[in-house]
Amino acid sequence: KTLFFDTRLSLKKTQSCNTCHNADLGFGDALRFSVSDRGGVTKRNTPHLYNLGWNRIFNWDGRASSLEEQVLGPIQSGGEMDMPLDLMLRRLKIVPWYREMFKKVYGENGLAEENVASAIAAFERSLVVDDTPFDRFLNGMISDMSPAAIRGMGLFEDKAQCMKCHNGVNLTDQAFHVIGLKSEDPGRGAIAKASRMRGAFKTPGLRNVLLTAPYMHDGSLPNLEAVIEFYDRGGDGEGT
Repeated sequence: KTLFFDTRLSLKKTQSCNTCHNADLGFGDALRFSVSDRGGVTKRNTPHLYNLGWNRIFNWDGRASSLEEQVLGPIQSGGEMDMPLDLMLRRLKIVPWYREMFKKVYGENGLAEENVASAIAAFERSLVVDDTPFDRFLNGMISDMSPAAIRGMGLFEDKAQCMKCHNGVNLTDQAFHVIGLKSEDPGRGAIAKASRMRGAFKTPGLRNVLLTAPYMHDGSLPNLEAVIEFYDRGGDGEGT
């Protein structure tokens, strides 16, 4: 948790993980594209961090296969925190508390790249949402969901077919889909090198989704009403 909020992890010491994954903003930043340490903007919208411990693959395009791998990506990226890992370690080793704690937890290996990733990933795995009105409804407390929400759930599961992709405990199939957003971003296609994956992006989980606007990989939809309207009209481009 301390590392997550530490600006030493960015080259200019202006950003921490919390800058883009702000705890007060649903672990997003309420921006279409996040601002990088260099002052530019990212190419994709910042996803939330809820219930990541149950994910099998990470990032909008699935380029990371573990949370530990994903953690180091934004730190090193020139378009995000822009921090070379060797410099990051030198900075952290200056801090006596970090030296002490890493040795206590990880032994003689102490402050190493993989242990920094492990520590941040451990904190992110603690960001668990499991006691919502929906969870209580599933546990038999029917009155914890409003009649309107129950009607919406019926549509979500049936006619609207939302559940086809947003299913399971975190309401994501952890798969990649082309949904009809007009975009030049190749998405999963750049990783999988398959034509059918061009423009495909990972289904985001819906835990605490109300807190994490704007939506989609490009942040192009400002609120949940716009998301529903997008799907109701069948999307705007290929793959709809």
